[in-house]
Amino acid sequence: MSAQPPSAIELEITRRYVQEHARVCLQPQSPGLAGRLTLWREERLVRNALKIAGEPGLILDVTCDVGRFWPVLAEHANRVVLATAPSQDILDHARTHHPQSLLKRVKTFQSSAFTIGLSENAVDSIFCMRLFQHLVSPEHRLAMLGEFHRVSRDTVIVAVRIDARFMPQTAGAQGSAPQRQASKAQVESEFRQVGFRLISHQDFLPGCTRMRIYVLGKPN
Repeated sequence: MSAQPPSAIELEITRRYVQEHARVCLQPQSPGLAGRLTLWREERLVRNALKIAGEPGLILDVTCDVGRFWPVLAEHANRVVLATAPSQDILDHARTHHPQSLLKRVKTFQSSAFTIGLSENAVDSIFCMRLFQHLVSPEHRLAMLGEFHRVSRDTVIVAVRIDARFMPQTAGAQGSAPQRQASKAQVESEFRQVGFRLISHQDFLPGCTRMRIYVLGKPN
């Protein structure tokens, strides 16, 4: 697993994440009710997505932040979890959030999500809950999806922010015009364009597609 240099967009998203995570870590109180409910709902969606994906035995968590979903990914005793992030500092910090018993089940390595340091069909499934949601450029989404298609043997589980009418506009770089998230039709078209088939989707809140988790499959 050779380390691949992160892209500029990954570095920017990582910088913002580090700032936000540092702020949260400095707060002495435990997460509020809303935060606990959000995590509970996300974990439930992830478990269901893993089941739909066939309970993959070897899974790659792309841009894993602090390994928030490692406990869920490692619930099956026979599952091996690989995890990447564009920053080695993030990976090192993530390991401080989990017990050694869990860390024995997770192998981390620094890598860009656009050029993952693994061979073709290297893992059963790819899991990406954070980074893909921040991509507003179709070119970036297609490039990342293409890399997921190369590395995954079977499925991809990816969370997407869609339907701009439910979302505030995302400010562009250096005061440029704000950019909107992709529509459902656009992002699903991009999945197919890369070569994925749509297996299932789940909305974070039923009836509101603010955040949706897709399970994608490669052709049989």
